[in-house]
Amino acid sequence: MTIAVRRLRPDDDRTVFRSGNIELDRFFARYAGQNQFRHHIGTTYVAVDANGAILGFATVAASELTSAKISQAARKRLPAYPIPVLRLARLAVDRRAQGQGVGQALLRAVFALAHKMSVEMGCLGVVVDAKPEAVEFYRKLGFIELEATAGLLGDRPQPVAMFIELGAVAKG
Repeated sequence: MTIAVRRLRPDDDRTVFRSGNIELDRFFARYAGQNQFRHHIGTTYVAVDANGAILGFATVAASELTSAKISQAARKRLPAYPIPVLRLARLAVDRRAQGQGVGQALLRAVFALAHKMSVEMGCLGVVVDAKPEAVEFYRKLGFIELEATAGLLGDRPQPVAMFIELGAVAKG
């Protein structure tokens, strides 16, 4: 399967996307466009096939990480003030494309953005608030947990804050 990753366009049809996670599907259909085109608080990248069908998406935003959330070993070599990072706010793959490398393609694009950000304005790495069912996926990629976030957010499990330093990620 040929996969291309590009920025979300205003005319992209987001209504047929179904990842199996209703919250992610709702975000993509209702809020991804608003956040990108109206509020400018996040940018969504989509993975598309040769026909232009959306196979997955990743939403990113500039963010910061306080040194208190980083491991003791890493903290010794970093400044005590907030560190610039790229936040991976959302990542989802359509059910029909799951297991076909779409998520990996989106993550490579996110890492490429973080490398570009590091050169142009500073960026130490990528932070994600992983849903509990995705923690192992990110852990296998080299992400580490930042702090204990166990508990519930309302009646839902809380996301787990995870981080990967750009030095651990290949460029491009």
